[in-house]
Amino acid sequence: MAPIEIRAATRDDAATIARMIQGHAAYDGANAHCHATEADILRHGFGDRPAFEALLAVLAGEAVGLALFFGNFSTWEGKPGLFVEDLFVTERARGYGVGSRLMAAIAKLAIARGCARVDWQVMQDAGRARAFYQQLGARPIEKWLTYRLTGTALEALAADG
Repeated sequence: MAPIEIRAATRDDAATIARMIQGHAAYDGANAHCHATEADILRHGFGDRPAFEALLAVLAGEAVGLALFFGNFSTWEGKPGLFVEDLFVTERARGYGVGSRLMAAIAKLAIARGCARVDWQVMQDAGRARAFYQQLGARPIEKWLTYRLTGTALEALAADG
C-alpha cells in the first residue's frame, strides 16, 4: 500500500468533505438526516469565521479519510480542547491505519495548541467504532449524557427569550 498523507483541507476540498460526510451518514444508516452540501462546507468552513477545520487522509492522490473538528473550551481545565465531529474512512481504506493516523494528527494539533483534551461522540450501538477508540486509549465518559436542542424546540426556546 502507498503511503498515507494527512493534510489540512482547503476550500478546494469542499466537495470531497461533503461527499465524505454523506458517506459517513450512509455508513451509519442515516442518509435521510444528512443535509450538508458543498456550499455549506464552503460557507461554514472556509468563510470569514470558520466553524470547523478538517484533515484529509490521502492515498495515491485520492482522499480516503476525513477528520472534521472544531475548538471548544473546558471551564474546569481552564484550557481549550478539540471536538471531533466526524471521523470517516472510506471502505476501501479501512484496516490500514487511516483512522489511527487521522486521530494521531488531531492529538498532535491538540498538544501544539495547548489543549487539555480531545472529545467526540460515538453511537452506543457502534461496537467496532467503540473498540477502535478504546484501542487508541480513549474511554467513554460514564456520568455524562449528551443533550441536544434542535428544530422546533430550539425555535420555541429562542422565541421565549
